This record gives sequence, structure tokens and C-alpha cells, in this order.
Amino acid sequence: MRSILCSLAALIVAAPVLAQTAPQISMETLKSVTQELSSDRYEGRAPTTAGEKKTIDYLVKRFAAAGLKPGNKGQWTQDVPMVEITASDVSPFIVTGGTAPVTFNYRTDIVAGTYRVVPKIALKNSDLVFVGYGINAPEKGWNDYAGLDVKGKTVVILVNDPDWQTKEAGVQAGPFEGRAMTYYGRWTYKFEEAARQGAAGAIIVHDTEPAAYGWSVVQSSWTGAQYGLDVPNNHMDQSEMVGWIQLGKAKELFAAAGKNFDQLSAAAKQKGFRAVPLGLKLSGSFSNDFKRSVSRNVIGVLPGTQASDEVVLYSAHWDHLGRCDAVDGDDICNGAADNATGTAALVAMAEAYRAAGPTRRSVAFVAVTAEESGLLGSQYYAANPVFPLGKTVGGVNMDVLNLIGPTKDFEIVGAGKSELEDMVRPLLAAQGRRVSPEATPESGGYYRSDHFSFAKLGVPMLSAGSGEDLVNGGVLAGKAAAKDYNVNRYHGPKDEYDPNWNWDGAVQDLTIYYQLGRKLADSDMWPNWYPTAEFKAIRDKSRQEVK
Repeated sequence: MRSILCSLAALIVAAPVLAQTAPQISMETLKSVTQELSSDRYEGRAPTTAGEKKTIDYLVKRFAAAGLKPGNKGQWTQDVPMVEITASDVSPFIVTGGTAPVTFNYRTDIVAGTYRVVPKIALKNSDLVFVGYGINAPEKGWNDYAGLDVKGKTVVILVNDPDWQTKEAGVQAGPFEGRAMTYYGRWTYKFEEAARQGAAGAIIVHDTEPAAYGWSVVQSSWTGAQYGLDVPNNHMDQSEMVGWIQLGKAKELFAAAGKNFDQLSAAAKQKGFRAVPLGLKLSGSFSNDFKRSVSRNVIGVLPGTQASDEVVLYSAHWDHLGRCDAVDGDDICNGAADNATGTAALVAMAEAYRAAGPTRRSVAFVAVTAEESGLLGSQYYAANPVFPLGKTVGGVNMDVLNLIGPTKDFEIVGAGKSELEDMVRPLLAAQGRRVSPEATPESGGYYRSDHFSFAKLGVPMLSAGSGEDLVNGGVLAGKAAAKDYNVNRYHGPKDEYDPNWNWDGAVQDLTIYYQLGRKLADSDMWPNWYPTAEFKAIRDKSRQEVK
């Protein structure tokens, strides 16, 4: 490790003086682009809607004005084949057996949908089985499905992973890396594993603390149109039905089976836990309206002067939820912070690069679609890269900027993964800032935004942001602001542009992102993952393939 760090330090010192110059991050650009994209004219920027067309047209205009060139073989966009599925005629979900029938109402008690492109889903008397955290991790000696055949059955799964209540991040209280969520804790993994096991249905028990968001977020995200990539098998390898159930309703369900939810949840945290059939049967149905369409990633590039085939990548998702459940008569989820701000940062960053002059390597700016639907745009790009991933040096993903003022600290999401972190620390020191531990590592932030699509295919990507120690107000004020956003605005109609936002913290962070990218773009360094990172072997293989 010491030799790697020393080599990186030497390269950083050797980087051109130009890279050390403070960038010209335009606060006016950040404000104007964010305000425009989050206005009601864009109707919440849902993929494949009229709001998408307006968004794409606007971004192409701003990318061109910023001096970028079309990034996809002379085109500004990359087509992303999508299928849109909207559930209708949803019946109540009825559980029979046990003490008495129990009925769960759609939206208030349970949300459900499907990835399958079929006109109707109907589960009838599907046996319910509690599978704990729904994890099959051979390398950790953990298998919640051991000795279990769930074909045709519906599995009930806890959110997060067994170590989420560990008090300190990094403490090895169990095999799942302490408090920091592993990918095994993500809801996407749980549905993937249930499908691999052959389950007909999969229901996650929502609990606000380990999920890191409230039931209202689940409602807004899981009702209305749902999107997936359009694939030849119509996703028939997925479970018929997937969904979430309210914690209180899950406890009612277990009580009907004569089981104690809290006791079984505690047992599920222990190695050797075995799944528990509940002796109950689930029935429910819904129709699907679906249509195939094409959404688009927007790609601009500043070609390099010497190694134009090597690329530094900046990404941000342009999409949001579109129309959603009304609050105070407002049914547009504008997504101002999430993620009109990150999209605006792409434009401001491009302007800063143009103002500073050409780079040795190319710098790409990618605004991806359908992040809110499961990272679909970045997933498609990573599988069909415009710039080969083996030639992509590394990059930064920007998702929700700091709008509450400058901070004394800086939070690296999923810290301890790549050598990009070693490059960031001296840049922070120059600002008089420090790296702070991730505030909510149990929320699994590293797996919840577009950098993950690139990371899991080997590209080192930084996902970071301001910490909580505000220059004006300290940690208490920072925590209060974060809580207010998560409770009152995140994925809801209240995430709207506010002319009173303090953009100084955003500029502070974007300066770091610029300086990091510029160092990469003006050097011949190839940062890698740390030896313990799950992505290192993939990166090593992709680099060998292009040499």
C-alpha cells in the first residue's frame, strides 16, 4: 500500500500547474440550469415523456454552448431502449391461513409491481416464507435460502443486511462489514436473489431506519409508471411480483401466523438462520399497461490533445419521477435538488474546463436517464460504452449538490474503495477541510446512484459530497438540514427550486471534483481500486484487454 500511495503522491506533485488553478465554477450557471430543469414546464423530467424531450433539447443546447462536442460518434445522445409498465386494476392483497384472513390495501399497506412485460399478474394462494435478509453469500458462509425450495412461493425479506445496527462503521460485528451496507443489503439485490431462487413473489418489509427513507418515498417510487430496460426475454427470468410492505402491516402478518416478528428479525441477524414458512398464503392481482419506447443519455466531450482515446468521466442523472402523489395540490415531483443540481453541475463543469484550456486526455460529460428507476441509463451506457471502459481513467458522479452552505468536512460515499480517495485528500487540505466518516453508511449510498454502474464494471468512480459540519452552524445545523430534506422533500413535490439556497458549498465541492478530474486528464496515471475492493479484479482484466 505504501508504494502505491507514494507513486500516486509523486504523480500528483508532477501534474501540470494548470490543474492547480482554481476553476471558474459559475454559480449563475448552477442556478439557471437548476431553476430551468426543475420548473413545472418539464413536468418532473420522467423518462419517455414530453418532459424528457424538453430536457434533452435543453441539455444539448447548454452542452454545445459550453463548448462540448457531440460525444457519440457525432451525435449528442445515446438511445436507451426502455419498457414502461404501469399497474392498474390492483386488487387488495389477501392473506389466508393462520388465525384469520388479513387484507392489505395497495399504496397504504403494500406496493407491488413486476419487471415482467406481461398483461396481467395473478398470484393465487402463494405460500409465504420468511427468509430473513434474503442473502446468499457463499464467500461469507451465509445462505438464507439454504435447504429451501421457494419455487411458486412468495418470500418476505428484511431490508438492509444483518450488521446494519452496528454502532461504528467498519466494526466487524459480523460478516457484512459492520454498519456500512454491503450490496447484499440493497433492495435490488434482494429481488435479484429471489428471482435466482425461483420465487414467484418477493416482498421487502419497509423499516424507515435501515431503509434510510420513509414509506412516502416507497409510495412515490413504486406507484405509477415503472421503467426497465427493454430486453429480448421480457424479464421473464424475474419474479412475477415484487413489492414492499409497511412495517406495522408486516407485524400483523406475522401475528396472523402465530409468529413474533421482532423475535424472528433478531434471529435473522445470526449466522445459521434458517428460513421460516409462515403457514399463510398470499393472493393478489393487477393488470399491466406497457409500452416500449426509447429514452436518451446525453453525451458531450472535450477531446484531449495527446491521448484522446483515454477518457475522464463526469456523470449525473437528468431524470426524476414526473407526476406523483399530490401534496397540497401539487402533483409534480420537480426534482430540483435531485438531480437538476447535479445536471447543472455537468454544464458548469464543462464551462470551467473550456475556460481553463485543453487537456491531455479527453473529458466526457454524461447526463444519464432513468436513475430513479434503478440506474438504467448508466447501466445501459456501461454495458454499451461510447468510450471503452478499459480506456476510461476514472471519474466523478454528481447526485444532489450541497445547497446549505460551505462545510468544514467532506464525505466520501463508500469510503475505502479506490485510490481516487488518496488524490482527494490533499485537495481538501488545501481548502482547510477534512474527510469525515460517512454519516449514514447503513443507507448503502454507494449502491444507489449511477457511479455504481461504472464501478461494478471496473471503472474507479468517486461519489462524494459535503459533510455535515457547516461553517455556519456546525454539525447540529448540518444534521438538521439533512433530516429536513430527507423527511420533507426527498422524492416528493416539495423538492422545488428555492432562490434562497446557499450555493457556496456546492461550488466548494465542485472545485474538488474539477481539480481531481483535471489531474487525471492532464496526467498519464491510472488510479485503481484498493486490493480489498470487490471491483479490482474486474478493472485489472479490462485494462489488460486494451493494452
